[in-house]
Amino acid sequence: GDFTVRVKITGEFGTQYDQAGIMVRIDESTWLKCGIEWMDGNQFASAVVTRDYSDWSIVSIPNPPSMWIECERNATTFTVRYSLNGVTYEMIRQTFLTEESEQQVGMMLASPTGDGFDVRFEGYAVEESSPQ
Repeated sequence: GDFTVRVKITGEFGTQYDQAGIMVRIDESTWLKCGIEWMDGNQFASAVVTRDYSDWSIVSIPNPPSMWIECERNATTFTVRYSLNGVTYEMIRQTFLTEESEQQVGMMLASPTGDGFDVRFEGYAVEESSPQ
């Protein structure tokens, strides 16, 4: 059903494509991941949507010590937002992901080109919402 998931991320990003955030997953070929991704020496607010093929949206942000990420599902629309203060959120992406009524939702992190890094997730919450 409809929901909003959010978490605060603090990490020691430093290797190309280090990433941490939230994942919404149907299966191995249908998923959305969003959060912080380290690329070319900088942090980006990032959202990747995969429906057999992936596409990537990024927003350049200063290298803050922490960032909040939020993903909201309303019917078949998924909206990804980030915040640098936990109060004011800016949209990164709005997309269709699936018509499936159930998804797996949780925190994710990866270091595909490195040896790993330290990340702290705080305030993780999934809230059910009513259709609008």
